Amino acid sequence: MTADALAESSPLPPLEDLIEVLTLRDVGTAHIAVTDVQGKDAAESIGAASARVFEGRSQRMPHGRVFGGQVLAQCVMAAGITVRDVSESGVARPIHSLHGYFMRPGDDTLPIRFAVEEMRDGNSFSTRRVHAVQKGAPIMSMTCSFQARAGGLDHQDTMPQVPGPDGLTSLAEAFRGVDHPGARHIAESRPIELRPVESNMFLDAGPEKVATNHVWMRAVDRLPDDPLLHAAVLAYSSDYSLLEPVLRRHGLVWTDPRLRVASLDHSMWFHRDARADDWMLYAQQSPSAESGRGLSVGEIYARDGALVATTAQEGMVRVKES
Repeated sequence: MTADALAESSPLPPLEDLIEVLTLRDVGTAHIAVTDVQGKDAAESIGAASARVFEGRSQRMPHGRVFGGQVLAQCVMAAGITVRDVSESGVARPIHSLHGYFMRPGDDTLPIRFAVEEMRDGNSFSTRRVHAVQKGAPIMSMTCSFQARAGGLDHQDTMPQVPGPDGLTSLAEAFRGVDHPGARHIAESRPIELRPVESNMFLDAGPEKVATNHVWMRAVDRLPDDPLLHAAVLAYSSDYSLLEPVLRRHGLVWTDPRLRVASLDHSMWFHRDARADDWMLYAQQSPSAESGRGLSVGEIYARDGALVATTAQEGMVRVKES
């Protein structure tokens, strides 16, 4: 796909386009069939499996596959819509955790349907399971939980001491004017601004070969004052660079033609309120890589030092022999 084709497919500015992608359409309900090993319907033994169904379009990508962060964010939105107003007191229940598996690559020319199972609404917590479906098959399955804010124990890690975002070169600036579809997409079409603290992992892994990475990030413009939308955009942003510590540890860059990378799963814990359109530091490190898989863990801090989220992702990371 050419960069011109990408531009034609998305006439909106990047952030407006993302907001439209995250504005899901309610398309009704569905029955989730659960079968036992003999192929019989097992729904009666585990409870009825019905779901609300939403639909959202896909963002066009240079490689023709749906960006994983988009599916994460849309799952958050779909689940969150079903949680609104579940409390008799009207107290909002923001998302506090998600755990998802990427099963198949998505086709960026087609919409995605999201079937949300309303697993439980308790006094404080609401649990949802979301199936993202395309071409009749799941491309992602996610379980997430929401909780009304409450008092309790409070502590956090300290934000790493690294240079602030001012004066750092953004990926958009680094690739502006480069005549390549992927470079033009980064420079012109991403709704999230990323400013690496260390070297740009598309061009230079740095000489240290360390399993750490730091990136400042924020939406390119202001977002509406909707906490669910900010959580979804934070989930979207969290998928961009989380595997970079794995690559940096081995002196690899995204543009290495031998590299084969795909996200396998993604977990996220939302600790404190944050605006996705303010600067946040994404501190990442990789504790392990083996068997063609690499694991990364990240902490997302607001600029004032508040720890707002923790992430973990394992990805397929293979280096094809020449």
